[in-house]
Amino acid sequence: MRFPHPDLIVATMAMCLAVVLAGCGKRPTTTPDDGSLRTERPQPRESAGTRLAIKPSSRLAIKKVPTPAAKALDSPDSNVIFHDVHRDLGINFIYDRGDRGKLLMVESTGGGGGWIDFDRDGLTDLLLVQGGFADEPRADNPANQLWRNLGSAGFVQVAVAAGADNRGYGQGVAIADFDNDGFDDIYVSNVGSNGLYHNQGDGTFLEVTSQADIDSPRWSTSAAWGDLDADGNLDLFVCNYLIYDPFHPLPCPHDDGTPGVCHPEDLDAENNVCFRNLGDGTFRDVTAAWNLTGREQDSKSLGTAIMDLTGDGAADVLVANDTTSNFLFVNDGRGHFEERGVELGCAMSGEGAYQASMGIAVGDYDRNLFYDVYMTHFTQDSNTLYANLGAAGFHDTTRVVGLHQPTLPLLAFGTVMADFDCNGTQELFVTNGHVDAHLAAGGDYDMPPQLFTYAGDKWHDISRQAGPFFASRHVGRAVATSDFDNDGDLDLAVVHQGTPTAILENESVRKHWLKVSLVGTRSNRSAIGTTVRLLQGDTVQAQQLVGGSSYCASHEPVLIFGLGDRAAACTLEIVWPSGHIQRLPDVAVNQHVTCIEAGP
Repeated sequence: MRFPHPDLIVATMAMCLAVVLAGCGKRPTTTPDDGSLRTERPQPRESAGTRLAIKPSSRLAIKKVPTPAAKALDSPDSNVIFHDVHRDLGINFIYDRGDRGKLLMVESTGGGGGWIDFDRDGLTDLLLVQGGFADEPRADNPANQLWRNLGSAGFVQVAVAAGADNRGYGQGVAIADFDNDGFDDIYVSNVGSNGLYHNQGDGTFLEVTSQADIDSPRWSTSAAWGDLDADGNLDLFVCNYLIYDPFHPLPCPHDDGTPGVCHPEDLDAENNVCFRNLGDGTFRDVTAAWNLTGREQDSKSLGTAIMDLTGDGAADVLVANDTTSNFLFVNDGRGHFEERGVELGCAMSGEGAYQASMGIAVGDYDRNLFYDVYMTHFTQDSNTLYANLGAAGFHDTTRVVGLHQPTLPLLAFGTVMADFDCNGTQELFVTNGHVDAHLAAGGDYDMPPQLFTYAGDKWHDISRQAGPFFASRHVGRAVATSDFDNDGDLDLAVVHQGTPTAILENESVRKHWLKVSLVGTRSNRSAIGTTVRLLQGDTVQAQQLVGGSSYCASHEPVLIFGLGDRAAACTLEIVWPSGHIQRLPDVAVNQHVTCIEAGP
């Protein structure tokens, strides 16, 4: 393991450093001697040629927007607006699923992406996973693309120069700092061998899959990092889908004899795998030892999220399974798990039916301080919202909160739950698109995305008023969140098959907010699994930095709290994965705060 970068020495300090979002958002490297919370404005960075640094730009400044009058909580109105700016930013990426008439089943699931500040210049970059030729391995197979964020100059493609140009048949990505050296690393899931790319700290990556012993050469889909044994090192859970050979595919003709895409029930499940981080740059398969196998015949896994769903402080593993029951592996706090999805009420729908689960969104929509789960599904089987009731487990509230009927005609994959306009209530973004053109005949193959907002008792579809993107049709897969323009609200990358990846810039009329970044010291440096509670007067909000979620995606590791019309200073209570609790009083709102875990 390499030593931390020099500017991470500050990670031993006890208090947090606050960074107001003006300019590039560079972290201060000094702390006041009195231990107080200091707000500092970052200094402009001059260009250093083609390497890492770049001047800040006007697009990184805080948006100056009027604060609208307060609205009743039960109003379905929303101020959420997104605009697709991928052309303006110079990002022109199309996921090539390799559709050349063979109807290979693996062609239906790919299209992953994730945000990463790989060069640590304060601007979030974007990794997009490419498909290509699943049954024809070739040296010229299209490579993954890494788009470096240049601020007002847009993005530039640097995957080859950075050494992150994996050429497998890509599905998804998981990003985090696995060796706690201060630089985020990349894990790519493929059909076939996967890839671990170690960030060298100089703007380049080194592929270390074999050395780290972390490959899973199967049909892998989503993957997620999380500290499952609470030792301060990030472990990796990899979803594997079906036993399927694209070189010798199982024929699955339609009733009329024409070739068709196989149904998941036509194939056996592939086992998932969990790799324990040994802290020396290598990993060990602990799937069986930690009891993370589940019911192997049901393990047709597409989505996963690692977080504390039971409120006991230990990281649990939630798995979305296709046409079988979902898994909830509950952690006993010592790295041993018990599968309790059925018992706790999130394995099936409230009617007791298996569903075709793909993506996972998490958030506390009902503000009871327990994290709720939203899973996406196939057409004519609505997506499902599971309200987390704490010790009572989960309850399927889809119908009673208005989310059943609107999603029935659509086939959904990636999804996220967040407060995009910072008015204090949650939104749900869902990307849709079919997997089989033949089955979609008479219906839709390309489908519109959806956006819902919660209004106190029900969710409302606000897609029509959220921007022209929601009138477009695509075959959507991954959705990943980031504040890529550093203005304090969450933007989206939405990966499509066959049409350009959308970069949805959040242009909402925003209310008061607080953006929180986290740096672990005793905990994993990425701070995955950390809970932040925000106390403001008599209101309390909680968010957790989750490993994974959505579908085949990786999000920028930030938490953004929407505060509505409440402008008063707040108190932050930070519960780190190590068990240490920090309390930070009198934190001003409408700023970006970077919090470093206190030392022993």
